[in-house]
Amino acid sequence: MLTDDASTAAQDPCPDREIESLREFDEVVARGTLAGYRVQSVDLTGRTRALLDTDTAEAVFLGCPMESEAAAKVRAGGALVFPPVPGLPFDPYRGTLYSPQELFEGLAEQGYAGTPDALAYAWFQRTKADGDIFSSMLRSIHDDAVSDALDELLAGSQVVGVMGGHALERGSEGYAGAARLGRALARAGLTVATGGGPGAMEAANLGAYAAPFADDMLDESLELLAKAPSFRPSVGEWAEAAFAVRERWPDGGTSVGIPTWFYGHEPPSAFASHIAKYFANATREDGLLARSNAGVVFLPGAAGTVQEIFDNATPNYYESRGEPTPMVLVDRDHWTRRLPTWPLLEALAEGRPMKARIALVDSVDEAPGALVSLGASRAASPTG
Repeated sequence: MLTDDASTAAQDPCPDREIESLREFDEVVARGTLAGYRVQSVDLTGRTRALLDTDTAEAVFLGCPMESEAAAKVRAGGALVFPPVPGLPFDPYRGTLYSPQELFEGLAEQGYAGTPDALAYAWFQRTKADGDIFSSMLRSIHDDAVSDALDELLAGSQVVGVMGGHALERGSEGYAGAARLGRALARAGLTVATGGGPGAMEAANLGAYAAPFADDMLDESLELLAKAPSFRPSVGEWAEAAFAVRERWPDGGTSVGIPTWFYGHEPPSAFASHIAKYFANATREDGLLARSNAGVVFLPGAAGTVQEIFDNATPNYYESRGEPTPMVLVDRDHWTRRLPTWPLLEALAEGRPMKARIALVDSVDEAPGALVSLGASRAASPTG
């Protein structure tokens, strides 16, 4: 039986005390108090009367436009107000993840250089080395807000990370294989999470997008995308091909892309339904691996993918995140001869619990089965 406090919490429209939309704001105000709530990036210019009439003690308003009268009142009532920062191409206080449409807004009219994604990267390039603590603080606030939104989205989900090289071109067999992998994982009820960029990452997000459709949808999509095989030399043509597929087959399956403006020359995947884009690559990379609670599939890649393998192996080795999670490396020749990562991973795992959670397979089509055999379906449960 619920206690009185639990009953109240169960009825609270924002049990985490975070208000991220006008709908949530109105529901909380209807309960009679904003005290102790955190309001993130909600335009409150039309809610002056509600702010004047409602208790705001110990509330925090992060980047919420409001009339000066309302701002003065909530400050006097014991709230902290962090005003919007003018002139930024991004919102440091955002309460939700990005969508592809948001990051690529204006693509058709202005080209990629005029999109919010490209403008944020340009701002980052201007400010990352100037030593300005204000710019550094804004990047940190933004990335923390993105992490918070990502945790809220993935709560209770079984997440499988798919890692692989950004240079893998549309039209290649490797790209098609990564797309089939993403589709198989999504159809198995898993949430696909990638590094959010082009190449193998985009392909896995495409596969998850294709999961609700008949199999021939993916085949047709691959043919259409092959006409713009790479984001070089034109990000615009590459992205427009993706949006053409989305327009032809709307309302695809969901997945997550977790890219970074540190690699701003790599555009984000338009097939990820939710995009957690970071300024700090280390925060992004560790967060992606840490949230892959049902395992990680490593497709052929170069230095970045090798780094991700051992970034993931380290907590599995020390069990610093609990029981080791599955790691499946795809392409025996690549990981034993070209970049002999597998022998070192095997040596690290010897005599430790993680040994039962690593596998090397020859083809991408074997990866879903390998995840199952390593216990991926149980990795998110408290008992492993």
